[in-house]
Amino acid sequence: MHPSGASSSSTPSQRHYGLDWLRIAAFALLILYHIGMAFAPWQWVIHTAYHFPGLIGPMALLTPWRLPLLFAVSGYASRALFDKSGSAGPFARSRVRRLLIPLGFGMVVLVPLEMWVLVMEGGYTGSYLHFWTSDYWRWGEFHGREFPSWEHLWFVAYLAAYTFLLAGALAWRGERVFALFDKAAAWLATGNRILWAPALALVAMKLALLFVVPERQGLFRDWSGHAQYLPIFLAGFVLGGTLSLWPAIARVWKPALLLAAVAGAIDVAMELNYPGATPIGHGAMAIDRAARIAMGWFMIVALFHIAQTWWNRDHPWRATLAEAVFPFYLIHHPVIVLLAWYSLPLKLSAGAEFVLLFTGTAAACLAFYLIGRDIGWLRPFIGLSSKPLAKPAAAAQLGPAG
Repeated sequence: MHPSGASSSSTPSQRHYGLDWLRIAAFALLILYHIGMAFAPWQWVIHTAYHFPGLIGPMALLTPWRLPLLFAVSGYASRALFDKSGSAGPFARSRVRRLLIPLGFGMVVLVPLEMWVLVMEGGYTGSYLHFWTSDYWRWGEFHGREFPSWEHLWFVAYLAAYTFLLAGALAWRGERVFALFDKAAAWLATGNRILWAPALALVAMKLALLFVVPERQGLFRDWSGHAQYLPIFLAGFVLGGTLSLWPAIARVWKPALLLAAVAGAIDVAMELNYPGATPIGHGAMAIDRAARIAMGWFMIVALFHIAQTWWNRDHPWRATLAEAVFPFYLIHHPVIVLLAWYSLPLKLSAGAEFVLLFTGTAAACLAFYLIGRDIGWLRPFIGLSSKPLAKPAAAAQLGPAG
């Protein structure tokens, strides 16, 4: 029996450079996606003066899998951390330091900047200092915005919740949980089950909840989101300790990519035919949601294989980039919102606006990381370990995906 409670059929996660690169690429894509949202004809936190319908297609192809992929990678990385920690208690404590401390910092320092802009859009005229001291700490609606709000940090809140639920289950019935994981992994490793079974289960759960609960973010109300993200997080955790699943993924990655393309085409067609708040029937909505959920799983399978086969190698920049990802994630969203808000009166061209948002966000992210990493007491607040990396860290010890 593994000291953590895992059975001998599960192998503790080894260094996986490919998933480091996949995580780096996923977060970089997320930042570009959020910049694109400022130009897309969809509702978002803030918009520039431009709305380009041409963004609907490419962004609709990204939406179904960008966040499920991050939860899957986070689950894989969590398995490596659990194996290193040795038991549920130390594992949970490490996650408090690396998830809850940055989440608290973000809610006190970063999210207020976004919320200030949002209420100013609704007519608020107070200064930021007055807003932070008097109006941010409220519960309920204020100038058309709901308080409190996670804003982009909802991902960290969800990930922390899933992590502590898992840690609690492992502390309570670790051997039984790992036995269940081993049984599920053995079943999925047979034939092409890893391709269709998780996709079918995720779609079934989504459709079962679709017309029962609202699709609305919120840690205690987003049952539809949890029905997708929590199983995907657990799937990543199981994959992180089960070598037999990698050959199964290798067998089906090409069909997975093909099916992802088909599902993506359906999703794009739905977005083009029912733009914005256009009313959509229950049947069409069910097809749209099923396509999205299925595409998310198929892309995870394909991208995990790509990471395993072609990206699983080190590079002198990998450790630094992997460490920088979480601080970049924490700061990028409020920077985009502030830049977009203060650039509106300048009436820039679309190209100049994009250059401003891209270069300004990149510069702010880089400064936030470079300054924060060299200030010992600040490192935990921006999602870094308390001590600078003296050597390449384990793949799992990297911010929200670790």
